[in-house]
Amino acid sequence: MRTVQAIRPGGNRSQDRIFLTERAVIILDGATAFTPNKTSAANYVEILGVALATGLRTHPTADLRDILGESIAHAAASLKLSSGQSPSSTVAIVRVVGRGADVLVLGDSQIVTPSASYRDDRLDRIAPLWRSNYRSRLAAGGGYDDGHRAILRELQAEEARWRNIPGGYWIAEADPTAAQHAIVAHLHEVPWLVLSTDGTYRPLQHLGRDNWAEIARADDAALSAILDSLHRWEAEEDPNGRALPRAKRHDDKALAVVTP
Repeated sequence: MRTVQAIRPGGNRSQDRIFLTERAVIILDGATAFTPNKTSAANYVEILGVALATGLRTHPTADLRDILGESIAHAAASLKLSSGQSPSSTVAIVRVVGRGADVLVLGDSQIVTPSASYRDDRLDRIAPLWRSNYRSRLAAGGGYDDGHRAILRELQAEEARWRNIPGGYWIAEADPTAAQHAIVAHLHEVPWLVLSTDGTYRPLQHLGRDNWAEIARADDAALSAILDSLHRWEAEEDPNGRALPRAKRHDDKALAVVTP
């Protein structure tokens, strides 16, 4: 298995993380708790990622959902987390199996192959009015001001009501049963896979630069250059989110390419 990777923090410290084993790649995109919590998203993704990597090494053929559930339970116990009051994380896993791969996604990180894309879009369906409001306001030139932050607080409050319940959306947080709702697939033969957090694939799509086959041929330096160029575009060309309305000017960005 060949792997190349890159991470570009949106601010001082990235909440996107990449973890590797001999046969697997894990990308996590952490999010701060809806309510004040002593545990940071960065600490949560670190413990969750280490647990996932350990589980994948210890149980190399186990169901990915079971490994994820056990890892969520471990992180929740280690940090004394409570459902609905804890940091959370998207999860994307590729485990190479011969010339194929097992894949898992929970939350809106993405795995792309030459023939298909795997992404959990259930969160996008929650609170559509608030999402439309903040994006329309940004597109009209409202910028990242107090009004924008007020809409986001309302959006987050509505998201909290629907987290990890039937009919809502599922995410890695404190409830290990969320793992059983992950999207999984087994790919029999695949030449490459690209894992990406939403801070990367959304601007790539917007700019028409989501040529995944070309990205799959990149090395570490080229992936880093891609992420740096996206960050620079956000800062210099779209600092107020008019062209690409998004919750914040700079999100963390992560990319990894796997060649079985």
